[in-house]
Amino acid sequence: MAHDSGAAVTPKFSIADPPAGGEPYLLTPGPLTTSAGVKRAMLKDWGSWDGDFRAMTADLRRRLLAIAGDKDGTYDCVPLQGSGTFVVEAMLGSFLPPDGKALVLVNGAYGQRTVQTLGYLDRSYWVLDKGDYLPPRGAEVAAALDADPTITHVVLVHCETSSGILNPLQEIAEVVAAKGRKLLIDSMSAFGALPLDPQTVPYAAMVSSANKCIEGVPGFGFVIADKTEIEAAKGRSHSLSLDIHAQWAAMEKTGQWRFTPPTHVVAAFLQALREHEAEGGVAGRGARYAANCDTLVAGMRALGFETLLKDGWLSPIIVTFFNPAHPKFDFNRFYELLKAKGFIIYPGKLTVVDSFRIGCIGRLDTAVMHQLVVAVGEALNEMGVDDASPPSSAINERAKLVA
Repeated sequence: MAHDSGAAVTPKFSIADPPAGGEPYLLTPGPLTTSAGVKRAMLKDWGSWDGDFRAMTADLRRRLLAIAGDKDGTYDCVPLQGSGTFVVEAMLGSFLPPDGKALVLVNGAYGQRTVQTLGYLDRSYWVLDKGDYLPPRGAEVAAALDADPTITHVVLVHCETSSGILNPLQEIAEVVAAKGRKLLIDSMSAFGALPLDPQTVPYAAMVSSANKCIEGVPGFGFVIADKTEIEAAKGRSHSLSLDIHAQWAAMEKTGQWRFTPPTHVVAAFLQALREHEAEGGVAGRGARYAANCDTLVAGMRALGFETLLKDGWLSPIIVTFFNPAHPKFDFNRFYELLKAKGFIIYPGKLTVVDSFRIGCIGRLDTAVMHQLVVAVGEALNEMGVDDASPPSSAINERAKLVA
């Protein structure tokens, strides 16, 4: 039962805490499987103007700054209602001035969505597109910045979940800082499980959301930004509701959200933050996800599946697998068979080859991943698929693009 203060007992992670009521495990990049404690935290109603809820908001902001590694008070945290895309748009509209220009590093659907958003915002941009298989590298970014001195900002997706690729953030951040430009990071699916310390990865702003590696539920995102950047954003936003400076100024003055906050989601997120701390913070959470990924990849490869990415670029967040070439493999039936066995996976989001994705994040451990691999093998048998290897055309396409 949730306490009036918003506090709750935080058990260590245990596989003995499966989804309630026979729910399937969500092997997706968020929403994801949450703990029983996070679910229970949503059973109480909160007044959005009440002092207890204002204290919860302040606690949330402090805890996120601690995870971010803000040791000297240079940065601040601003939560914002809506999905992850809302807060990405808010970041772009607030921190990229109308006369600025962004270099957008693209290697998947979410980088492409950034480009689309900048088009809506009528901001200037240039795109470095690496396709689905490869990350942008520091030397390429340096060359692009040297070639166009009008570029003021670089925008990067930390973990591009359409392919599962983990981009070399520190390498790129160092180049951006050396060239005197500013870095904006979409760390939607990485913050909380992978290091993002501004002392070693300098950035102007980054964004993430409640229902990713902190293991909360959907309903809000948050920006962590240099306070000087927040102050400079006054009057810049294109939107009333997505104005980061206005949201920050209101919270600093009153402790309240400007518009109706997702109170139950905030309560759940605070419990998720306590569980994150109890697990060992970023290092502990990241280690569990990495073990999940290793177990998944080894098991799927043993069944004959092949990962889209080579090992060096696999992330511990989500893994993309090629669809089998076997004529009896049908993804929709595969999905339903796995769902019936207690696992919900994610369809692919690539344009070049047919694929599907399996997430490693959420309230999961290696025992769950072993169970999933067994279920995948059973599903293949039920479909009459005795060979899970991908079509040669997919392998050839990858070889051509990676070469």
